Amino acid sequence: MSDKNRNKLPSNLPQLQNLIKRDPGSYKDEFMQQYRHYESNLQIFHLQPSTYTKTLDELVLFIAQVSQCYPEEVSDFPQHLQDLLRRHATVLDKTMRMTFCKALILLRNKSLIPATGVLELFFELFRCQDKLLRKTLYSYIVSDIKNVNFKHKNAKLNTTLQNFMYTMLKDNNVIAAKMSLSVMIELYRRNIWNDTKTVNVIATACFSKVTKILVTAMKFFLGHEEGEKAAESDSEDEVDKKKEKSRKTSKELILGNRVAKKTKKRQKKLERALQAMKKFKKKHKSESFNFSALHLLHDPQDFSEKLLKQLEATNERFEVKLMMIDFISRLIGIHGLFLLNFYPFVQRFLQPHQREVTRLLLYVAQASHDLVPPDVLESAIKVIANNFITDRNSGEVMAVGLNAVREISARCPLALSEDLLRDFVQYKTHKDKAVMMAARALIALYRRVNPELLHKRDRGKPTESTEELQTLHYGDRKTRQAVPGAEILSGEVELGEGETEKAEISKEWESCSEDEDDDEDDWIDVHHSSDEEQTEDPVAGLSLEEKRQKAEDVSTNRILTQEDFRQIQHHQARKTTESSSKGKGKRKHVEVDLDENSDRLMLSTIENVHKKRAHDKESRLATVMAGREGREKFTHGPQKMNPNASTTNKEKARGKNFMMVKHKLGRKKGKRSFRDKQMALTKALLRRQKKN
Repeated sequence: MSDKNRNKLPSNLPQLQNLIKRDPGSYKDEFMQQYRHYESNLQIFHLQPSTYTKTLDELVLFIAQVSQCYPEEVSDFPQHLQDLLRRHATVLDKTMRMTFCKALILLRNKSLIPATGVLELFFELFRCQDKLLRKTLYSYIVSDIKNVNFKHKNAKLNTTLQNFMYTMLKDNNVIAAKMSLSVMIELYRRNIWNDTKTVNVIATACFSKVTKILVTAMKFFLGHEEGEKAAESDSEDEVDKKKEKSRKTSKELILGNRVAKKTKKRQKKLERALQAMKKFKKKHKSESFNFSALHLLHDPQDFSEKLLKQLEATNERFEVKLMMIDFISRLIGIHGLFLLNFYPFVQRFLQPHQREVTRLLLYVAQASHDLVPPDVLESAIKVIANNFITDRNSGEVMAVGLNAVREISARCPLALSEDLLRDFVQYKTHKDKAVMMAARALIALYRRVNPELLHKRDRGKPTESTEELQTLHYGDRKTRQAVPGAEILSGEVELGEGETEKAEISKEWESCSEDEDDDEDDWIDVHHSSDEEQTEDPVAGLSLEEKRQKAEDVSTNRILTQEDFRQIQHHQARKTTESSSKGKGKRKHVEVDLDENSDRLMLSTIENVHKKRAHDKESRLATVMAGREGREKFTHGPQKMNPNASTTNKEKARGKNFMMVKHKLGRKKGKRSFRDKQMALTKALLRRQKKN
């Protein structure tokens, strides 16, 4: 037998690995020979750990691949690798270090070693100056913890790792602390570690002296990374739209391939193009994250006070300070905190020339709630009025200031005094449309909140909602004993299959029409209305007390469904448009779309200046095409009643070549001379005389 065909198992590790996996018992001696070879090379490697040894590299991966076949023989193998990485992690050759980590990953995937020791070791390896290694370990740590908690939460492992990572966040190595924080944030985003302990461990990083760690932790709470991903995806979409214009559709590709000559090369090219098109469509699926971590903080009051103290003493750049102001304002608004030193601190930056001043106005509005003392917010409103809402500024600056005042007043109506409000209302007739619309929006707000502060001419027509409005003082809470607007519902309660119980809602409500006029001799005026009007407002003739009683009975005697809440929502919206005075007509009803996320303040509400933006060509063309939908096509001249009818010779001549019809153009009736007209007139007169 030649040397080429002879089986060289001792030196051919891939072949031996394949044979061992097929029949472990028959090749145990060969494996033990290689394992002893590994031990001898390991002893030599301890003498010079910084050198690269190819033999040891191959033997480590070989043993890790077949370790499940001989678990007792390789029981010391994982400990060898862990000790080697702990002692010489920073001085090891990067290729050898990656090999040892890959071997441990293989052993962990085969459940030959526990997760706790390996993951803690990998966290410590974040200190190594090896970017590829850190990226590999980061991906594996996240995926391994996800797999461990796949079926059910492993509380013991999670607690151990969270305590270890809490110490890693305080590590002197900045890279290791940053990577540990990134792992916790990624696990929270994937809903693996979404408990309060994880959130509060991440919150400790907000007080780090390292700017990168501080910014990463605050971005997690503020959800900025989602916005950044959206911005990146928007920029990528613009590039992809340009590519998509030149990209053929799948239908065009299939038709083109059908017409051309059929060959195997063209068929493979078509399959690759269709596969690439599928990948292109899958690439742009948007990811959604749930950032509810602000609600899971243990002591938000103490946390915000420490953060404000850090903000006042920090020397970070302005962008970091702006992020900290945003974080504190969200904490104040969400949890209803008392942090009175925050408002004077932000007032120093409320100048029209200040960079990112609209964001600062947004943060003041975010930090407003009804428990803040009105005099504190009134000083902030006065600063905005003096610096923004003055005639020396441009219309856009004044509109931004009025919008900011409106958002602050929406969260704390008592912050705006009657004198200031009436001064702002005077801008409702301003020549600048942006200022005028901002002032009218402020009037509309106080019509719903506290119309008594407005002048009588600005209160508008009284509606049902204004009658039910209760003016609250500082510290008062609006408590309800029933669902507002539940009086619109009937008193039926579903009990089972087809069984219903009709509850008596109120005897006064049923007999209200009987008590109006007891005199039988008088005529009774009956209001005839259609069934549609009756179903729209079945409680139109009830007093406020009766409506309140009926709402309480309905709320306590039946379970409300989603359809019931939708009906209540439309009824409450109708109250804002219908007049409360009897004998007068209704206002024009406008459907009010109540947004579920209306409590979340967006920057567009401050920067909304009600000016017509300049449209590009694509947006203008889109509006033109949208206006043409559902409309007959415009044509020139009279059209045939039957589009399938034949054409006249005159119409056919229009489509012919000029040389074909030019000889007919000269055949026109010329003008008659005076003599011809005279003779024709003579003949006509003679003809008429003969007839008579």
